[in-house]
Amino acid sequence: MKKITFIVLLLISGFSWSQILVINELDADTPSIDTHEFIELKSATPNFSTDGYILVFFNGSSSGGDASYFVYDLNGLTTDINGLLVVGSANVSPFPQSLMAENVIQNGPDAVGIYQASINDFPEETVASQTNLIDAMVYGTNDSDATGLLTKLGQTIQHNDNGTNANPKSIQRFVDGMGSVTFSAEPPTPRRENDGSGISINPIEISIAETQYDEGATFDITFTAETNVTSDLNFTISLDNDGFNTSDYTGNTDLTILSGENTTSTTITLVDDTDDEGDEVLKIRFLDLVEPIVASNGAVEVRVVDNDYTVAAWGTPLEPTYGMVQSTQPDGYYDSLDGLADVALRQAMQDIIADPSTVRAQTYTDVIDILKEADQNPENSNQVWLVYLEEGRSKLDYQTSSLSTGKWNREHTFPRSRGGFDSIEEDEIADGIDIYWTTKADSLRHGNSDAHALRAADGPENSSRNNQFYGEYNGPVGTLGKFKGDVARSVFYMAVRYNGLEIVNGFPDGNVGEFGDLATLLDWHRNDPPDDFEMNRNNVVYNWQKNRNPFIDQPDMVEYIWGNMIGENWSQPLSVNDDTELNVRVFPNPTTGRIYISGLTVNAEVEVYSVDGKRLKQSQSVVDYIDLDVTSGMYLLKLTSENRSVIKKIIVD
Repeated sequence: MKKITFIVLLLISGFSWSQILVINELDADTPSIDTHEFIELKSATPNFSTDGYILVFFNGSSSGGDASYFVYDLNGLTTDINGLLVVGSANVSPFPQSLMAENVIQNGPDAVGIYQASINDFPEETVASQTNLIDAMVYGTNDSDATGLLTKLGQTIQHNDNGTNANPKSIQRFVDGMGSVTFSAEPPTPRRENDGSGISINPIEISIAETQYDEGATFDITFTAETNVTSDLNFTISLDNDGFNTSDYTGNTDLTILSGENTTSTTITLVDDTDDEGDEVLKIRFLDLVEPIVASNGAVEVRVVDNDYTVAAWGTPLEPTYGMVQSTQPDGYYDSLDGLADVALRQAMQDIIADPSTVRAQTYTDVIDILKEADQNPENSNQVWLVYLEEGRSKLDYQTSSLSTGKWNREHTFPRSRGGFDSIEEDEIADGIDIYWTTKADSLRHGNSDAHALRAADGPENSSRNNQFYGEYNGPVGTLGKFKGDVARSVFYMAVRYNGLEIVNGFPDGNVGEFGDLATLLDWHRNDPPDDFEMNRNNVVYNWQKNRNPFIDQPDMVEYIWGNMIGENWSQPLSVNDDTELNVRVFPNPTTGRIYISGLTVNAEVEVYSVDGKRLKQSQSVVDYIDLDVTSGMYLLKLTSENRSVIKKIIVD
């Protein structure tokens, strides 16, 4: 009798584990925001190496073609003491053994397969097959069956995740005592057996009071185990992340939860240095937990706000200054345009800004770095200036997932759908300023990553604008609209830079390459002339792309192409118009501290900066003198009055 029982158990075990690795649980549709997605694998034996295996995700929609859209390499990973391996987002608890970005797994009808293969065997849009397939799951959210994927992957049932916002569910695998495998939608159980069996784990949670602190601040980190530990638990944490390291903080990182207790804490003090290193993010992580002790959460982020940011001498678009930032155009850059009119003028301009021997095209991912520099907030070097909201936002808040609230992203002033250009796979690489494509006037696709026509924008506002023409879209209600001239000039640039683009009157319906409304853009250009912010932007983009926006350097040129000077011969100004510069005299210089100002008819706002651009004194209104009250050295004095401004270098003895 015992022998028969033993044989039956072997048969059941063999039936249950005809595959060495299976999909044990899938949460592809965390309700509402898809930020807690994960896939859990189970091995026949604990601590199983998944070297040589990959996960392949397939698109079963009508347009997906049953083809792969994402591949995840399982090399270097192992299952745990219960034979479980969770791959998921950082929001999953207990913390996954391997991380995947949020909102990667499509909701369905789709599929995922385990293959004993290399990621190189599955380039994007590889059609699903059973070759080297170990296990597969076709799933959906009560969708119609993905019959193509079922057939191609040798499956007969499409499993449904029928969770709700209030009651999230995952698709889970169950095996009964006879070895029969079924699937059911149940509350998620990552890193725990679906039926409650197995070795119990004890997750430890990291908690903090705030997610943002200034340099110099002190804060506590508390660690709480799910159940009391049965012996002293010693563990180590790390706060390091990118440039943030042990030189940036003090505090104990070797900790103990005493036997019979479930919590401990440490106090961290952030070093207040004098370096302008930008805002940083520290990540709290466990380094050495041993199962069954596991992390409940991990990579807990805390933003460290750098108080050593610099302030530019010039103003934001809301408080524009003029004449402080000089064009970095080479000598004679526009000389070939003199004496030309109409079509000949436009062609000669294109010959300059689309010259394939000098002009460069960067990747769409490189544009992120370009915008961090070109759209830097003059009032805070750790922020970008948002084009439509007209406010600053931390450079760290770049949008990396489908969640856009509070994030910034790249806005095409000439929308991609209107221009007929889009990204390619190579656009996903940030390869830096020294690696680029050769580009010319017919290289319309490069309009996708042309930084002259891309701006840092609030994520939701970018979506609100969508692909509307300017004039249809006029910016958020309540803002001053100081972006209008800037975006008009970027559209004018695009129309000259690339063949196939044109600006027309009205709002053209469905004609790719046409953009409206010309009358609106002319009005915006005339009423919001180029300022120092825009000139600095032009200089930065020129450094990357080796071409300039001529309508920033020579704003009157717009009239000769589209405005009231069509047909007239262009002649560039021989000197810079000084109408925007404040003409005053400051003395004595050098000074012992008091500076007198002559030439003012009304009060001027005065700010004092260090030579590296850090604002030392907030704006104060003066009419005849100011006491600097600074140590010996060289300083910059910015004076603004009646919409004109000037910067003076001052030496204090």
